[in-house]
Amino acid sequence: MARARMVPRGGAGARARAATVPTIAPVSQPPVPNPLAFTAEGFVAACKAAPASGSGGRPLARPGALERYAAAFRVGVRVPGLVVAPIVREAREDVAEGTVVKFVQRLDQPGPGEAATFTPPDPRIEHLDIESVLIPMIGRTGRKTFTLCVSSQVGCAMGCTFCETAQMGLIRSLTPAEIVGQWWTATHMLGHTVSNIVFMGMGEPMDNLDNVLAAIATLKDHLGAAFPISKITISTVGRVDGIRTLAAKINEPGWHRLNLAISLNAPDDAIRDRIQPVNRKYKLAELQAALIDFPVYGGGKLCMEYVLLPGENDGEQHARQIAAFLAPINARYNENREKVSPRTMVNVIPYNPRRDSPWPAPTEDSVERFMGWLTGLGVYAKRRRTKGRDLMGACGQLGTAEIRKRKVVPLTTSARADE
Repeated sequence: MARARMVPRGGAGARARAATVPTIAPVSQPPVPNPLAFTAEGFVAACKAAPASGSGGRPLARPGALERYAAAFRVGVRVPGLVVAPIVREAREDVAEGTVVKFVQRLDQPGPGEAATFTPPDPRIEHLDIESVLIPMIGRTGRKTFTLCVSSQVGCAMGCTFCETAQMGLIRSLTPAEIVGQWWTATHMLGHTVSNIVFMGMGEPMDNLDNVLAAIATLKDHLGAAFPISKITISTVGRVDGIRTLAAKINEPGWHRLNLAISLNAPDDAIRDRIQPVNRKYKLAELQAALIDFPVYGGGKLCMEYVLLPGENDGEQHARQIAAFLAPINARYNENREKVSPRTMVNVIPYNPRRDSPWPAPTEDSVERFMGWLTGLGVYAKRRRTKGRDLMGACGQLGTAEIRKRKVVPLTTSARADE
């Protein structure tokens, strides 16, 4: 069995990294724009508006601003104004493909000009920590890559009973710079080349959609990180209003290849009402209609994440219900196509028990049996291999135990995702 190991911050490795990277500008200096909060053009405009952005207290001109921007994203230089949350903990677990790395960053208040949504402070919460996970993958060519699972909020208000993050409640949403900072940390502090980014960490991205989209705009900017948008996936529990807002965004130039994943997890409304409270507002029929209408560009699939819960959603009748739910989505996709192919892909995820979990992890036999039922019904399905379970870094396990002691914030599905 793979064993998780904690990695203390500091030591020779950290000192070596620190020695090669310039330090952050002193806090006493006037505010300077954080490049992680902007696209390249946005950063140029912010520097123009900030007198202290250049030397001698003068605005930084366009050439200097673009040079600073490229240095921050492509080289990893801590240019003036660049603020990234420090890593306070790391944990590692060896798996067949390499090493899973979970890193925890401690947040400060957002910087000038950065928008964030806050709940009232709770005196019992000493720190606001977010968790991100680097997951090693072996591609079809045999090349090892890393998928970065990023967080969009501290905690989550969705209340899914199988998820550790949901037990925290919602503390606040992350700013664009805090989201992009997770990529910057993985790339320039931990030294990993990230090939995929999935918004599957702490939080519901559709509850923070404006900031999530702003972060993606920054990540895909060709003058900065130049991250391919086809390698970015937003996952949602099923906020239909957010899905429809995202559909409109994907129709814009430069956004066509952004991927969507749905945490389905239940084949009918009765089960889904019980394990995913969002279903009490957005029933499966409404979710299905939004997915039928979701725009299609290229050959990207709609990913249906299905956490397998023993005795809850893992029966043969549940597999038949899933096939029935997906059939109209696939049918619409193939209406005018010469070659029939599935629009949806079911990603079967063996449940990773949270703290005080009401379910155990499923047995290997039950997972294989459920996969067999799905494929026998013609459903395109893949099984997600469990990685990071021992370090509480697997799907559904991210969360800060200390924050769980606070009062849980009520479900917030009444708010529109595009407001």
